[in-house]
Amino acid sequence: MKLMGIGDEAGASLVTQLAATQELGWKFIELRTVEVAGHPKANLHELSDAAFDAAAQLIEPSGIRVYCFGSTVMNWAKKLTDPFAVTLAEVQRCIPRMQRLGTKFVRIMSFKPGEAEYQTPAEVFRRVKDVTHRFLDAGLQPVHENCMNYGGMSWQHTLELLDRCPGLKLVFDTANPVFNPDRSRPRPWPRQDAWEFWTHVRDHVVHLHIKDASYDPATNTETYHWPGAGQGCVREILADAQQRGYAGGLSIEPHMVTVFHDPQAAPHAPAEAARKNFVAYGQRLQALLP
Repeated sequence: MKLMGIGDEAGASLVTQLAATQELGWKFIELRTVEVAGHPKANLHELSDAAFDAAAQLIEPSGIRVYCFGSTVMNWAKKLTDPFAVTLAEVQRCIPRMQRLGTKFVRIMSFKPGEAEYQTPAEVFRRVKDVTHRFLDAGLQPVHENCMNYGGMSWQHTLELLDRCPGLKLVFDTANPVFNPDRSRPRPWPRQDAWEFWTHVRDHVVHLHIKDASYDPATNTETYHWPGAGQGCVREILADAQQRGYAGGLSIEPHMVTVFHDPQAAPHAPAEAARKNFVAYGQRLQALLP
């Protein structure tokens, strides 16, 4: 397996992200948001040309390969009612930057679940299929994440999305099923089961995302844990992936100090605490591997 982490969990600065990766002795990184000197923090495909060029000049001599782009394409913050032109512009910015860095994989999603998606799922499929083809035509591989999006509403939704969008592959997040409702079942929706989800989609997974959590139904909140200490079936999924000969990416996202989609949590995370947690998390993950 190719070990890496989502860099911004180690810190906002790209310098910090690369240093944390080097401290772990890893040769790969997954980039999402980065900050380079003199430029504001932004997703890799939203950086100005000057900022991206500065980022590339840090990455290229580092010996670390950018394995995957954590894009915002059709993510949980996007609605199906948003103009599709917004999505297409993001794709067009992604492609040349991935090609420059030699990056093969890009994370995409399938819009925030809402009434529009229930009423017109065909439009979800149309847009995801279009995006998939644009990346594939450029020699790049889009991977859909089981997150707070249409395809992540259940394993059945994921498989339907794959059926409607030929060429699309999966990135599987071990923790997301723990707190996401299973919308394939009647209301009130129970939470998903990480092991059940994995066993139904694993044949399509080319990138594995390690995060662990537990869910408290009384407060409807999740708590993040060290890998293997929560309800994400991390140990079982890792063992199964290895037994099946999985040799793709294995990417950590601790979420224990900073939470990417929580605006209340991230600004208060001390930079050094985030870096130390990222490194310690990576070391604990390695200890779970034979």
